[in-house]
Amino acid sequence: MYPAERHTAILAAARTHPQGVQVQQLSAELGVTPETVRRDLAALERRGLVRRRHGGAVLAPTAPFEPTLSQRTREDAAERRAVALAVVRELPDEGVLLLDSGSMTLEIASVLPARSALVVVTNSLPVAALLGGHPSITVLALPGEVRPVTQAVVGAWTEARLDELHADVAVLGANGVLPGRGAFTTLPDEAAVKERMLAAADRRILAVTAPKFGTASLCRFATLDRFDRIVSDDRLDPATAEALRADGVDLELARTAPDPTTPRGTP
Repeated sequence: MYPAERHTAILAAARTHPQGVQVQQLSAELGVTPETVRRDLAALERRGLVRRRHGGAVLAPTAPFEPTLSQRTREDAAERRAVALAVVRELPDEGVLLLDSGSMTLEIASVLPARSALVVVTNSLPVAALLGGHPSITVLALPGEVRPVTQAVVGAWTEARLDELHADVAVLGANGVLPGRGAFTTLPDEAAVKERMLAAADRRILAVTAPKFGTASLCRFATLDRFDRIVSDDRLDPATAEALRADGVDLELARTAPDPTTPRGTP
C-alpha cells in the first residue's frame, strides 16, 4: 500500500474504534512493519488527525476554530507547565518583557519567580490581572479592544503603542506551527499585534506545545527564522524536531515531569 492509502485505512480504523488503535494490530492488518505504522501515526499526528499514545493512537478530537481561553487551559496542563518553566529560565531577572496573550503565556506568567523585577508589557487581561499582585514586577497593560474569546487586547491602539516600545525579550504563543512555513494565529488583528511584538524586541521566543506542530490557522504572523528560540515539549516527534533543526531553528524540548499520581510501572 502507498502511504496515502495506509493513512486512509488507519483513520478509518480509528473512527471505528474510538477507544484507540494499536500499532501491532495495524501492522498485521496493513501488512507492513510496526516501524512503518509508527511513522504513519507520526505523520497523521503532525497533520492534527490523531493523538499518539502508548502502543498506538486515538482519533484527534475536532477542535473549534478558536477555542476559548478556559478550554485551552484545560488541555496539556503538564506539558504547558514544562514549557513555561523552560521559557522562564531564558528570561532575565530585570528588563522589559513583552508577553503575548494565550494559555501558554498565562502559564509563563504564573511561574515567574518572586525575585523577578521585570517590566511586563502585555495585551492579555488575564496575564495583567495575575501579575498585578506580584511583589516586584511592574505590569503595563496595552490599550485596545478586548476580544471576548481570548481576553486579548487588539486593534489600532494596541499596534500604535507597540510601535513606540522597545523590549529585551518577547515571548509569543501560536495556534499552529508548520515547519518551513511559520507560526499561525486565528485572525488578522491577533497577527498584527504579534508582528509588532516581534519587531519591538531584541530577543524573540516562541512557546508552543507539541500538538501545535503540523497544524495551521488562518493567519501566518511570522516565519520561524524570526525567533531566536522555539520551546516545546518532549512529545514532539523526532522527524519534526530534526527538520526544524536542519532549517536552523534553535529548538528546546522541555521534559514533562511524571504525574505523581501515576503508579510506577504504569505505561
